Amino acid sequence: MKLKYLGTALGTAALIGTALTGTIATAGTASAASLPRDCSKAIVNVKAKETVNVRTSPKTSATAVGIWGKGKKGTVCNDGKAYKGGSYKACGKKSNLWYYGGDKKTGWVPKTCINW
Repeated sequence: MKLKYLGTALGTAALIGTALTGTIATAGTASAASLPRDCSKAIVNVKAKETVNVRTSPKTSATAVGIWGKGKKGTVCNDGKAYKGGSYKACGKKSNLWYYGGDKKTGWVPKTCINW
Protein backbone atom coordinates (compact mmCIF):
# COMPACT_ATOMS: atom_id res chain seq x y z
CA MET A 1 0.00 0.00 0.00
CA LYS A 2 1.35 3.41 -0.87
CA LEU A 3 2.09 5.73 2.03
CA LYS A 4 -0.28 8.47 0.84
CA TYR A 5 -3.23 6.06 1.21
CA LEU A 6 -2.34 5.03 4.76
CA GLY A 7 -4.33 7.87 6.35
CA THR A 8 -7.44 6.96 4.35
CA ALA A 9 -7.07 3.30 5.28
CA LEU A 10 -6.68 4.09 8.99
CA GLY A 11 -9.69 6.42 8.89
CA THR A 12 -11.80 3.75 7.21
CA ALA A 13 -10.72 1.16 9.79
CA ALA A 14 -11.70 3.53 12.61
CA LEU A 15 -15.13 4.11 11.06
CA ILE A 16 -15.71 0.37 10.69
CA GLY A 17 -14.64 -0.16 14.30
CA THR A 18 -17.04 2.57 15.43
CA ALA A 19 -19.89 1.01 13.47
CA LEU A 20 -19.23 -2.44 14.95
CA THR A 21 -18.61 -1.45 18.57
CA GLY A 22 -20.48 1.82 18.93
CA THR A 23 -17.39 3.46 20.44
CA ILE A 24 -14.75 5.75 19.02
CA ALA A 25 -11.16 4.60 19.19
CA THR A 26 -8.45 7.19 19.79
CA ALA A 27 -4.81 6.56 19.03
CA GLY A 28 -2.38 7.06 21.87
CA THR A 29 -4.86 7.48 24.73
CA ALA A 30 -6.64 4.95 26.88
CA SER A 31 -10.38 5.21 27.31
CA ALA A 32 -11.56 6.65 30.61
CA ALA A 33 -13.10 3.28 31.51
CA SER A 34 -9.72 1.54 31.32
CA LEU A 35 -7.80 4.13 33.37
CA PRO A 36 -7.01 2.98 36.93
CA ARG A 37 -8.97 4.44 39.80
CA ASP A 38 -7.18 2.67 42.66
CA CYS A 39 -7.25 4.79 45.79
CA SER A 40 -5.95 2.01 48.03
CA LYS A 41 -2.45 3.25 47.13
CA ALA A 42 -2.74 6.99 47.52
CA ILE A 43 -0.68 10.01 48.43
CA VAL A 44 -2.49 12.03 51.10
CA ASN A 45 -2.33 15.65 52.27
CA VAL A 46 -1.66 16.89 48.75
CA LYS A 47 -2.59 20.53 48.08
CA ALA A 48 -4.11 22.15 45.01
CA LYS A 49 -2.08 25.14 43.70
CA GLU A 50 -5.27 26.70 42.34
CA THR A 51 -8.94 25.83 42.52
CA VAL A 52 -9.60 23.10 39.93
CA ASN A 53 -12.57 21.13 38.68
CA VAL A 54 -12.68 17.44 39.52
CA ARG A 55 -13.89 15.69 36.35
CA THR A 56 -15.41 12.35 35.31
CA SER A 57 -12.63 11.69 32.77
CA PRO A 58 -9.20 13.22 32.03
CA LYS A 59 -10.29 15.96 29.64
CA THR A 60 -11.54 19.51 30.08
CA SER A 61 -14.81 18.77 28.29
CA ALA A 62 -15.73 16.06 30.84
CA THR A 63 -18.43 16.74 33.42
CA ALA A 64 -17.20 18.43 36.59
CA VAL A 65 -18.33 16.47 39.68
CA GLY A 66 -16.71 18.76 42.23
CA ILE A 67 -14.09 21.37 42.98
CA TRP A 68 -10.73 20.98 44.70
CA GLY A 69 -10.12 24.35 46.32
CA LYS A 70 -6.83 26.22 46.28
CA GLY A 71 -4.68 25.17 49.24
CA LYS A 72 -7.10 22.44 50.30
CA LYS A 73 -5.62 19.08 51.21
CA GLY A 74 -6.71 16.04 49.24
CA THR A 75 -5.56 12.71 47.89
CA VAL A 76 -3.86 11.61 44.66
CA CYS A 77 -4.75 7.98 43.91
CA ASN A 78 -2.93 5.32 41.86
CA ASP A 79 0.21 5.80 43.97
CA GLY A 80 0.65 9.30 42.50
CA LYS A 81 0.94 8.19 38.89
CA ALA A 82 -0.19 10.68 36.21
CA TYR A 83 -2.06 9.54 33.10
CA LYS A 84 -2.34 10.97 29.59
CA GLY A 85 -5.62 12.60 28.69
CA GLY A 86 -6.84 15.70 26.95
CA SER A 87 -4.48 18.65 26.54
CA TYR A 88 -5.05 21.72 28.69
CA LYS A 89 -3.45 24.91 29.97
CA ALA A 90 -3.90 25.26 33.71
CA CYS A 91 -1.99 26.85 36.57
CA GLY A 92 0.35 28.55 34.11
CA LYS A 93 1.45 25.41 32.23
CA LYS A 94 0.40 23.31 29.25
CA SER A 95 0.12 19.55 29.66
CA ASN A 96 -1.94 16.45 28.91
CA LEU A 97 -1.20 14.69 32.21
CA TRP A 98 -3.90 14.11 34.82
CA TYR A 99 -4.13 12.71 38.34
CA TYR A 100 -7.06 10.75 39.73
CA GLY A 101 -7.92 12.16 43.14
CA GLY A 102 -9.57 15.06 44.90
CA ASP A 103 -10.51 16.47 48.28
CA LYS A 104 -14.27 15.93 48.78
CA LYS A 105 -15.08 14.29 45.44
CA THR A 106 -12.78 11.97 43.52
CA GLY A 107 -12.16 12.36 39.80
CA TRP A 108 -9.60 13.59 37.27
CA VAL A 109 -7.64 16.79 37.95
CA PRO A 110 -4.89 18.53 35.92
CA LYS A 111 -1.42 17.49 37.12
CA THR A 112 -0.03 21.01 36.75
CA CYS A 113 -2.35 22.26 39.52
CA ILE A 114 -1.50 19.68 42.17
CA ASN A 115 1.49 20.04 44.47
CA TRP A 116 3.24 17.71 46.89
